[in-house]
Amino acid sequence: MSATLSSFLGIFMKVGFVALIFNEVRGVILAVPVLYAMYQSGGTAMAIWLGFCSLAGIALSVIVPLIAAKRVKRYVEKKQAESEPATV
Repeated sequence: MSATLSSFLGIFMKVGFVALIFNEVRGVILAVPVLYAMYQSGGTAMAIWLGFCSLAGIALSVIVPLIAAKRVKRYVEKKQAESEPATV
């Protein structure tokens, strides 16, 4: 059971890593139109504020999965370390 769970989590982590890379690319693609719109508007206060809010939302959608992936990886490593017998 432990080996099956470990291999399943390993595959899950690899798929998650690929999804994370696509999420990073998506964040860059979404940021370009926001920056261009801010440039076209002449840098008005409202455009800067809307651009900041849009970019902050994009950044959160990229950063939060990174943090979650790190926590899941630590959890998996901890569970694997607990399941392995201690050698002296």
